[in-house]
Amino acid sequence: MKFRLLTITLCLLFVNTISSQDVPFEKAYFKERKDELKEAQRSIRDGDLIYEMGSYDLLNNMANIWQKAIVFYKEAYDFNPNNSLINYKLGSCYLFSIHKSWALDFLRKAYSLNPSVAQDIHLLLGKAYHYKYDFDAAIKEYEKHKIVLSNTGGQNQLIELSKMISDCRFAKKLYENPERVWIDNLGPQINTKYPEYSPMINADESVIIFTTRRESGIGDQIDVEDMGYMEDIFTSHKDENGNWVPSKGFDENINTKSHDASAGFSNDGLSVFIYYGSKGMGDIYISQKENGQWSKARSIGKKINGKNTHETSACLSYDGKKLFFSSNREGGYGKHDLWESNWNADKKEWGEPINMGPIVNTKYDERSVFMHPDGKTMYFSSKGHPGMGGYDIFYTKMQSNGIWEKPTNIGYPVSTPDDDVNFVMAASGKKGYYASFREDGEGEKDLYIITFLGAKKIPLLNGEDNLLASIVAPIEEDLVQPKVEVEMKNLSILKGLVLDADTKEPILSSIELIDNGNQTLVSEFSNDGQSGKYILSLPAGKNYGIAVKSEGYLFHSENFDIPESAGFREYEKIIYLKKIKKGESIVLRNIFFDLNKYSLKPESKTELDRLIQLLDDNPELRIEISGHTDSRGSDIYNQSLSEDRSKAVVDYLVAIGGFPRDRFEFKGYGEDKPLYSNEDIKKLKIKEDIEEAHSLNRRTEFKILE
Repeated sequence: MKFRLLTITLCLLFVNTISSQDVPFEKAYFKERKDELKEAQRSIRDGDLIYEMGSYDLLNNMANIWQKAIVFYKEAYDFNPNNSLINYKLGSCYLFSIHKSWALDFLRKAYSLNPSVAQDIHLLLGKAYHYKYDFDAAIKEYEKHKIVLSNTGGQNQLIELSKMISDCRFAKKLYENPERVWIDNLGPQINTKYPEYSPMINADESVIIFTTRRESGIGDQIDVEDMGYMEDIFTSHKDENGNWVPSKGFDENINTKSHDASAGFSNDGLSVFIYYGSKGMGDIYISQKENGQWSKARSIGKKINGKNTHETSACLSYDGKKLFFSSNREGGYGKHDLWESNWNADKKEWGEPINMGPIVNTKYDERSVFMHPDGKTMYFSSKGHPGMGGYDIFYTKMQSNGIWEKPTNIGYPVSTPDDDVNFVMAASGKKGYYASFREDGEGEKDLYIITFLGAKKIPLLNGEDNLLASIVAPIEEDLVQPKVEVEMKNLSILKGLVLDADTKEPILSSIELIDNGNQTLVSEFSNDGQSGKYILSLPAGKNYGIAVKSEGYLFHSENFDIPESAGFREYEKIIYLKKIKKGESIVLRNIFFDLNKYSLKPESKTELDRLIQLLDDNPELRIEISGHTDSRGSDIYNQSLSEDRSKAVVDYLVAIGGFPRDRFEFKGYGEDKPLYSNEDIKKLKIKEDIEEAHSLNRRTEFKILE
């Protein structure tokens, strides 16, 4: 009996010793499984052919080729799981896949089987712990690899390793204090089993464009280097219920049979920036929507796309006068830096690029630039600023002195130890969009929407809640928690349609955005002539005059005075343009007078000059200028004030425009022709709405008499 027990014990010890040994793929260890061994060896050779080709830069959105090797290595692993090298290679490959969390077990086993399995085993273990958010363990492994590098003289690698250790320490702080966000998959209408990335949105989030490597695009050929489909740019829009419709690819004016990636999108959704990897060393092109059709993509210019430079992303300022882009051109601080260029209206080209400086750029990579519609907040991805590892999302704001403030990490879980790129923020500041590797996704990389929830709200204890709580512990005072607000952008969005007043058909029009404060043209846009749609971004802190013009029509004006701390607001307005004909009238919303006075304010100049231009272009017009007041004040006073104001406008047109006085009549209607009656105003409950109604009643109009 004792002999049998001793035999069993020895056998178990032998089995445990064998299982903990580094077992090579050799005949001596698999004498009874020769055919299976040959298959495993063949799988290793096939995997090695792919493994030795290396990996592609994930930021260029190329599917990592090492993922293809996993299939072959897994077949060999299933045959012999106790080989250190196959565990090491599987762990290495998983570090560059969507299943990064699976790498750690393979790498730990590789090290336990053979601590000398590879010179960089501690580096890879460090990365695996890093991706698993075990930052202390990652630091220990990185420190061990530092000793290896110190003995081999890898000075540059030591610097990189020190950065990784620093990132781990910074990541611990962000991880322990997460931002309150929801991160939701955009769903199967957008995402597929193939990679989707580089999302871009217009200002009101009604349209999205993105890059995908699916089989249904124009570039549906296989890239022989990584065996994935070529990149194409796809788009989707929201239906009347706010749901995304099935996405579809752009036509041949934008997509080609090679790699095409989304690089930027204008606020109004009428300009798309495209990254063409086959042009130069990688260049940015632009396509614009004209009467519902996208134009043939063209280069954004030699000053931006250098002969020996790599440009990866671009975006426009809200007024379209500045271009921000990422490039590795000379004169920068690191690899890829962020640059800006001003639009030269005379030459109709972008000017010489200017580096955005050492506050924004580092000696590492900065990419994926996105300028928010508020005109002063910029988001980008960086490897250089303190982050969680890889590329993190950062934002910076333009200060009143014109200098960018020190970039801030957007925080965990938006920033992660993995590469986080191509982040865009909605105009409201409440939602963001980006691509992420997540194991619960539709495919390899998916697009996600991030909802920012703001500071945590302490549970409200009041009334019955306090009474119940006091049974457990006495409450000394009422705890009434104020409402938690998400920080909103100080920005307004104006959107809608431009239609013919008679036919209600869409009209192609130009839209001027004026700073009434200094009577300067902020910018000029066009709407989509096919649908009539327009979108304008109005950053806070200005009094805006807006004029919509189209040939053969009277212009339409609007006024928006947006305080510096206005928060976010979205206006939707259908603008009806009236044909130039007898009897038609329009409101001149950018004619201003001081309270109870009839002297024209300087802010009125642009609107009056626009009216002068209309009269110059149509010398046969004879018009009536009319003044209107609200109902507050006496009838006699209001009538007199309105008449004086209309006369002041006529006097300006005669004096500045040089027109004969008999082309004009002026009348004061006082409070007799309100846009909002007193009965309508009495129904309004909110003070701001009441004041706005009175404000709209106070107006200057002109009507065509002949």
